[in-house]
Amino acid sequence: MTPRASSAVLLTRGRGAELEVLLIRRAATMGFFGGYWALPGGKVEPEDHDDAFAPAAGVDAAHRVCALRELFEELGVPPPGRLAAFADGADTLRGELERPQGRARFTSAIAAEPAATTALVELTCLTTPPFSLHRFRTRFYLLADVEAESVRPDGTEIAEARFVRPADALADWRRGELAIVPPVLYLLEHFARGTVDEAVRVLRAEAELHGGDFAHDVLAAPGVTILPLATPTLPPATTTNCCLVGGERFVIIDPPTTDPSERERLFAVLDARRDAGQTPLAVLLTHHHHDHVGSAEAVARRYGLPLRAHRETLVRLAFERGTRGLALVPLDDGEELELGTAPDGSPNWRLRAHWTPGHAPGHLVFLDSRYRTLVAGDLVSTLSTIVIDPPEGHMATYLASLERVRALGIGVLCPAHGMAAREGTRVLERTLVHRREREEKLASCLGPVPRTTEELLHDVYDDVDARLHPVARRSLLAGLLKLEEEGRARRIPDRAGAQAWGCA
Repeated sequence: MTPRASSAVLLTRGRGAELEVLLIRRAATMGFFGGYWALPGGKVEPEDHDDAFAPAAGVDAAHRVCALRELFEELGVPPPGRLAAFADGADTLRGELERPQGRARFTSAIAAEPAATTALVELTCLTTPPFSLHRFRTRFYLLADVEAESVRPDGTEIAEARFVRPADALADWRRGELAIVPPVLYLLEHFARGTVDEAVRVLRAEAELHGGDFAHDVLAAPGVTILPLATPTLPPATTTNCCLVGGERFVIIDPPTTDPSERERLFAVLDARRDAGQTPLAVLLTHHHHDHVGSAEAVARRYGLPLRAHRETLVRLAFERGTRGLALVPLDDGEELELGTAPDGSPNWRLRAHWTPGHAPGHLVFLDSRYRTLVAGDLVSTLSTIVIDPPEGHMATYLASLERVRALGIGVLCPAHGMAAREGTRVLERTLVHRREREEKLASCLGPVPRTTEELLHDVYDDVDARLHPVARRSLLAGLLKLEEEGRARRIPDRAGAQAWGCA
């Protein structure tokens, strides 16, 4: 999916040690990062373009207009400069910004006052990784010396706004008290290290190094970094998440890619951690599927690490066992790995393995002891439905694994495919509901007259893109086998003697 052009603004007040930035809490009802703390911003609209801007300004001018419009619409912060349109009736104009005519009027007012857009200092441009169905290419700007009295959240998209020191916001996040969107964490870390000028300089240098447009590593939760890497996986996914869990001591979970350039990107991240004094402990695998293990052997050999997975996974790996320095070490259900000190300073931080078969016989998930963050592998996806592919996949076993993990009480859920989800237990509950509804739909399509799997497929998965039916066919079979095991379905030879299905 092509990323949508968008803009966001970092508002500041104060200087030096007193520097504060404005964070806004998105309404819980928002579909994208609902309930998270973020920056004001939004999508560039057609009305953000205006012929009054010089042709050279082009895209940049539209992004700046978008940034100022979103500030005004969401927070009531008027654009800098002397704008006649805001001398009287500003609140009326604010209420009109949901309509194209109001946005066009706003853009015309900005075009008449050059100081409005030049007050914005560009910081960087970041793109949502391809693990999300909602992708944005966002230009981030800085607007300094904003008066707190001018900030008036709209109460619809923005539930709350507060000024906070960057270091304090990061400390609250590390304690698990604030959910902050990953791009803002990236910016806060830069502003917490030194002066505003230094942060601007470093951010611009990093953007230039990456061509002015790059996807940064995703901090999904304290101590958990997601690296979405290109893999030959099933659609709609195009990437598999490699998760790095820990701090001074960390583990590498599912290094997935076979792409040489993506592997080098992974090596660069791991090298930087090692050079910073952090110690990798092991390569962990959730299961053996090819889109999860593409770089597992290469990473284990490069850094001299044991490769650990469930016994059922190890026997299915194609690696050379125990030769040329590669140590394959079983990882049992309930086993814990010591990570040392958590990001907030809590001692005895651990990562516990839980055996969750069903998608694959040796599937494991990993739950951290401090924040209850779950690295879920292919137990669940936030992008699509996990395929259960018999005979290796088993639907009843898979559903039992979902129920087991739901009872653990988890926080952030980090899937192998898709974005991290703040309320992991709710994701598991929604998945269970969806699976039950699909099962009942399948059962209702069975009758005394034999029906082929192809006939059932088009009825049971009529809400799924036909291009995905070859994949859905495998989960359909898994559902039929489960109903057969329960005595609710039976195989019936059809008139041609082929296998068909009916009710028991």
